[in-house]
Amino acid sequence: MCGIIGYIGHRNAQDILLNGLRKLEYRGYDSTGIAVVTDQGMQVEKAQGRLAVLEGRLRSRPLHGRIGIGHTRWATHGGPSEVNAHPHKDREGKISVVHNGIIENYLPLKEELQSKGYSFVSETDTEVIAHLLADLYDGDIVSTVRRAVKRMRGAYALAVLCSEEPDKLIAVRLASPLIIGIGRGENFIGSDIPAILEYTRDVYILNDGEMAVLTNDGVDLMTIEGNLITREMVYVDWDVQTAEKAGYDHFMLKEIHEQPKAYRDTMGARINESDSRVILDEVRLTAEQLRRIQHIQIVACGTAYHAGLVGRQVMEQMVRVPTTVEVASEYRYRNPIINEHTLVIVVSQSGETADTLAALREAKRQGARVIAITNVVGSSAAREADDCIITWAGPEIAVASTKAYTTQLIVFYLLGMHFAQLMGTMDRSSIVEILKHMRQLPEQVQALLDQSERVRATAERLAEHEHLFYIGRGLDYAAAQEGSLKLKEISYIHSEAYAAGEMKHGTLALIEQGTPVIALATQTEVMEKTISNIIEVRARGAYVIGIAAQGNEELEKSVDEVFYIPRTLDLLTPALAIVPLQLLAYYAALARGNDVDKPRNLAKSVTVE
Repeated sequence: MCGIIGYIGHRNAQDILLNGLRKLEYRGYDSTGIAVVTDQGMQVEKAQGRLAVLEGRLRSRPLHGRIGIGHTRWATHGGPSEVNAHPHKDREGKISVVHNGIIENYLPLKEELQSKGYSFVSETDTEVIAHLLADLYDGDIVSTVRRAVKRMRGAYALAVLCSEEPDKLIAVRLASPLIIGIGRGENFIGSDIPAILEYTRDVYILNDGEMAVLTNDGVDLMTIEGNLITREMVYVDWDVQTAEKAGYDHFMLKEIHEQPKAYRDTMGARINESDSRVILDEVRLTAEQLRRIQHIQIVACGTAYHAGLVGRQVMEQMVRVPTTVEVASEYRYRNPIINEHTLVIVVSQSGETADTLAALREAKRQGARVIAITNVVGSSAAREADDCIITWAGPEIAVASTKAYTTQLIVFYLLGMHFAQLMGTMDRSSIVEILKHMRQLPEQVQALLDQSERVRATAERLAEHEHLFYIGRGLDYAAAQEGSLKLKEISYIHSEAYAAGEMKHGTLALIEQGTPVIALATQTEVMEKTISNIIEVRARGAYVIGIAAQGNEELEKSVDEVFYIPRTLDLLTPALAIVPLQLLAYYAALARGNDVDKPRNLAKSVTVE
């Protein structure tokens, strides 16, 4: 959550900062601000609301300078307001700070500074950092920052600017992502790659407990203790256009339509076409090590958790190892049973989700083997896990995840078959059959996308309702939970997903005449029972929209309307059934006039607990 940009070089800093914030606004959009060292000293301009408000102000009173920092905020300490917006500065206006994360001991630090005569104007923990730096400043901003962060507890990424030393820009990371971009005669700080990709593809990725000192001519990497670090740069080979809308009205719609390519890219070289085998060189577990695994735990948050629900059935069906799915924010606090016979799979689009990283670290501390599934090369999860599988979804900008989720499903299918090959838990013909159908998924997704106008018409009718339900059994229930989340987070329609057989145990009381129910019925083994559950809700007046595989004409008799997905193996249906549900959520949000890419109260990367 929140976005950081920093620049030092030969160009006008304001232009670089605003352009970077445009690329980062998906990370937070409650307020924005920049600080630039000008001929008149440190100057700060902030605004509540979207970046456009700040841009409007700067058109009439621009800031001219060649070094600066910027921030787009998702509120944690203090509500969205101009006074709580970053950057924050000390009382003399010589030091300015932008910050992602939370300083857990900010209250005792604040009380200490207040006893020394410092006054505070905001409700934020970040303003404490600015005053702490001012209190410790000894004429050397680098040593001052080192001493300040040693007094801070929590998770943070910082960019620090000092008008007394306008030839330096400082970056510090602890548990919140931060990268350094290397240019010619200029250097950059960013909380995410798209912010600086227009200017450079060469980056350093800061690790926890590290800082960087940027000048026009170079970058020094060091530990917080001041020990210099040597590290190879990472070259980012993303296409700049992949982070732009490319003619679509919203990033979310673009990313839904990118799913066929994302499926192909994620499968890619991981399927050996000559002998129909899965090749996952990223996972170094041997057959002997895998046989010692007695329990698989999948740990994730939100959409990634829903991918894990599919992953659980994949692991148990293909590998025959007991598997549980855990909500990462609850995982550590229930004293989970973890040992050297546990395999923990953490799933995070960004690889920086705070709760998921905490679970990863706890699992490793207790001796478990950890595999990370993430979309970001070089992220914390990618670096800290024993093994990492990258989902080649490409940059995902919209807050509501689509292609990251579906590529996580693809990875679970591949991982399940890879383990089955090692363990001998599936016969060769079964793996060949699954891979044959997986190769068809990109074209099948495209076929669903080509029918989006019909989904739009249904979504516009649903947009008039305030409550609806999703039901399904088995893998359909997993897909229903993700479909429901998509609708809630961008349309603000209250929806709940239920295992279809559970409705009669209480929730049927909420069904009344005209209540919309979206019923997923793609699982052959439980088809008859699912249809019985659909009849139950229809008898109470529900308007039922079915999702079924082509050829399932029986369902038509029991629903008011039906969307068909291409026929595939039952195990693979979540990778198809979710597509009309994503479109349904998108078009419902559009019909209600919502900002699809930036839903209220949410941000893309949740880097605080």
